[in-house]
Amino acid sequence: MPKMKTKSGAKKRFSITASGRIKRKHAYKSHILTKKSKKRKRNLTKTTTVHKSDEKNIKAMLAM
Repeated sequence: MPKMKTKSGAKKRFSITASGRIKRKHAYKSHILTKKSKKRKRNLTKTTTVHKSDEKNIKAMLAM
């Protein structure tokens, strides 16, 4: 049986924390920023964790 390949898009977008959770960036921070408040843009900069219901699919894409 061959090894499972990692999906390149997932490799670039997600990383694993020490506790095994998956980190991601927020969406909606790339353009049309003039109408968004400073607070909203600042909060979109920070990373967050992936929802528990999505973790199984993302770990499969990362071949874990």
